[in-house]
Amino acid sequence: MSEDTRSEVYAELAAVGPYGVRPGHALITMVEPHPGHEYAYNRWYEDDHYYAGAMAMPWMYAGRRWVATRDLQLLRYPEKSAIAQPVTVGCYISTYWITAGRYADHMRWTVGINKRLNRDARVYQDRTHVFTAFQDHEATVYRDGAGGPRDFHALDHPYAGLVVQVVDAASPEQRPELLQWLRSRHLPKRLAGSPAALVTIFRPTPLPLDRMSYVKQVEGVDTRLTLLWFLEADPRQCWEPTFTGLDTAVEEAGLGRVELVAPFVPTVPGTDRYVDRLR
Repeated sequence: MSEDTRSEVYAELAAVGPYGVRPGHALITMVEPHPGHEYAYNRWYEDDHYYAGAMAMPWMYAGRRWVATRDLQLLRYPEKSAIAQPVTVGCYISTYWITAGRYADHMRWTVGINKRLNRDARVYQDRTHVFTAFQDHEATVYRDGAGGPRDFHALDHPYAGLVVQVVDAASPEQRPELLQWLRSRHLPKRLAGSPAALVTIFRPTPLPLDRMSYVKQVEGVDTRLTLLWFLEADPRQCWEPTFTGLDTAVEEAGLGRVELVAPFVPTVPGTDRYVDRLR
């Protein structure tokens, strides 16, 4: 006798609630496999967890995985980072889009499925979550205006690189001012003529109290912004001048402090490419 999966409920759920294509929310998770576990971690994540622990869930409709080889890790700054200690830690990052208005629905499912995966020994333990947070979308800034892929295409379009920038406002009251400065003044100027096609801006949300114990609670919920720069070129080829001095620009504006600028390239799904270049 087959297991009852309550299939009749699916038709009811499909008929209610938002179902647009905009990335109203994101999961951004930067992880460091423990030394000696790089290959095993990579295979577990790509062969099982990317699907069972992410893409198969309701309302998580796009995902992409990125890697920082050692030479990319060495480009990161600032040296003293509130995100990663040392700043080079966290060689893999995964980014996922969640349908606008479906955060609570998705969270109910993700907490339940991760408890089940953990109980069934399908969670790889030899890794550390460096920067893992669900985030709400605040803005997207485009280099080419109405031309080119939109933000909801970003994880499917074959971008050649990603730069993750984390900025902490000087105070919760200053975060709206920081956001406005980024979207209207700073980013349009930086994007013009650069290989970066778009930047999405998110703010982190607290993780639920019944989260998995190995994922620490999110810091900087009231002050932090996370920027994802999507690049049409390898970040090594365009690091200067686009991505140098981002910390200085924020400090000079008097609106906060850059806590991380970290470049990545996309993984090649189903392969172990780059795994031998992490250390």
